[in-house]
Amino acid sequence: MFEERLATFSRERLDGRPIPDDLRTMLVAQWENRTEFRALLDLRFFESDQLHPLLDTSYLSEKERADPEMQAINAGAAEMAKYVKLVAEGGKGWIGYWLHPDEPTDGPWPVIELDTEFSYWSMAGSTLAEACAADRAHYHDEPDDTPSAFSQLSARLVELGLPLSGQDHDGLYDPEWMVDPEELMEELIDAERAKRGIA
Repeated sequence: MFEERLATFSRERLDGRPIPDDLRTMLVAQWENRTEFRALLDLRFFESDQLHPLLDTSYLSEKERADPEMQAINAGAAEMAKYVKLVAEGGKGWIGYWLHPDEPTDGPWPVIELDTEFSYWSMAGSTLAEACAADRAHYHDEPDDTPSAFSQLSARLVELGLPLSGQDHDGLYDPEWMVDPEELMEELIDAERAKRGIA
């Protein structure tokens, strides 16, 4: 029923890569106006007309967009968008996948979060749903409650047809990046500054 929309989402957000099963389930739920995953995981998936946050300069004035330093930053951010495949609003800002070509391809896609200050955060979990569940579990009043909160959230997701790889918070897949996104962003911006003759 949603195959065409899923294909479009794959092209626009993942450069045509296959949509992971958990993401497919949550997208279809959103398109069917079901809100349970949004409520549990604090996720709102992008619509096709929404710009990638790293490409959106609409919040800048004309004067700011004309500034060579800002142009270098925006050009560096546009290069980063090739590797940071954001798919949803949620958490600290936006959530998606870190798909740099130097990252290993034999495991789950690393889940990444970009906050509103343009800082990058690694998220533990072998799927987007699992990473968001782990993140939500941290919002409980007592840090010692995180494993229990994660188990409860995981059980609720299973009831809704979205099984996670496990219910053990401490055993979550926690990827180590081969390429640090923040360092790469700085390198890309520096390269753009050099092109414009600014230091």
